[in-house]
Amino acid sequence: MTTAQTLNAPTDRPAAPRKVAWASMVGTSLESFDFYVFAYFSAYFVGPLFFEPLGEIGGTALAFLTIAIAFVVRPIGAVIFGYMGDRLGRRTTLLWTIAIMGISTGLIGALPTYAQAGWLGAVLLIVLRVAQGLSLGGEWGGSILIATEHASPVKRAFYAAIPQIGSPVGSILSAGLFIVMTVALPAEELAAWGWRIPFLLALPLLAVSLYLRLSITETPVFRGVVAEGRRDRTPFVTMFRERPAALAIAVGAALLGIGSYSLMNTYTVNYGVTQLGFSFQDLLIATTVGGLLQLITIPLFGAWATRIGSARVVAWGALGTLLIAFPMYFLLQFATFPILVATMIVGGILPTMAWAALGGLMNDLFPDRFRYSALSFAYALAATVSGFVPIITLQLGTATDFAWWHPGVILVVMSAVTLVAALAAGRRTTPAVGLSPEAGAAA
Repeated sequence: MTTAQTLNAPTDRPAAPRKVAWASMVGTSLESFDFYVFAYFSAYFVGPLFFEPLGEIGGTALAFLTIAIAFVVRPIGAVIFGYMGDRLGRRTTLLWTIAIMGISTGLIGALPTYAQAGWLGAVLLIVLRVAQGLSLGGEWGGSILIATEHASPVKRAFYAAIPQIGSPVGSILSAGLFIVMTVALPAEELAAWGWRIPFLLALPLLAVSLYLRLSITETPVFRGVVAEGRRDRTPFVTMFRERPAALAIAVGAALLGIGSYSLMNTYTVNYGVTQLGFSFQDLLIATTVGGLLQLITIPLFGAWATRIGSARVVAWGALGTLLIAFPMYFLLQFATFPILVATMIVGGILPTMAWAALGGLMNDLFPDRFRYSALSFAYALAATVSGFVPIITLQLGTATDFAWWHPGVILVVMSAVTLVAALAAGRRTTPAVGLSPEAGAAA
């Protein structure tokens, strides 16, 4: 039996692209759920429970620092799992990343608090957050590749969009859970034991993700790379040597799709409560409505990308976001709930265009022998930069006395960077747009 034949545990028959794409989406949903659960709960429970001696300000600062840790170590995870993905296979690597993420999240729900074990819980929390960040570094790129490399070239842009649905799914699940728990449980019970529930729920979600990913095969593209003896021994080094410009373009193209989430779902929620007078529940409901709409728009934008190309869809999304950024935040000053919901919807649809087509754009930029490393590292760098969006926006707000336009400045800058990157990507790639299925399969 050859090396290529042993790549698939379940069967040598290629899996259906639709099944593979949805299995990939479930994994990205778990990733997003874990991220937002920790973000929502850290501000309220992590500081008092794990950093109690530092007081309210110090504990809150350390709680937010634990969020940043996962961003900072992402590029390291991208290097590790990118190497595995390009050497051992997409499927094998994704089993590792999803297992590490799910187990780490579940273990957070079982940690002892400071009152129970002193600083041990805080140390273990940081260790688990590092593990989560490392796994995140390899999850997204592999999810995109496992979906696109099972599809014909003419369908890749669409299937690259399906894993992106995982982000709003995770956001909806975590926000909905937070709303239900804050209504159902008194604050004392949430602080005593209720905070553990969202983290422990990651374990059954992990079981579902593992089941789905174990049922799919290795991608035909990677099987071909192995069969032809084209695996790169140092994919990370080769990536920088052969495609440094493409790497920079990929980072820029990803900035708006990731950064708009940090701006809208993190900073804008806090800004809406502290400066505009909205309730936290109103803001969660508004973001959830926006997330529900994305379940429809992401596949539609993916289908559009198969017709005009992923780079063009990203560019249109970036241009539209740039144009509506300032009007959107101006209207948000008129603090009514309908305006809030409308803002979240309009402000979510256009960046979603850039988000939905991002995987297809990146897939077109890099060759298959180091594609996992390239996608993972570019996405991880963009995510690391995006992790600082809330604090940068806060500093700008403080410097301008929270002028209505200050978040718009950040959104315009991210949109402009992504627009330029998407235009550059369109000049460098020739995606399989408009081919017949037979021609696409032969390409």
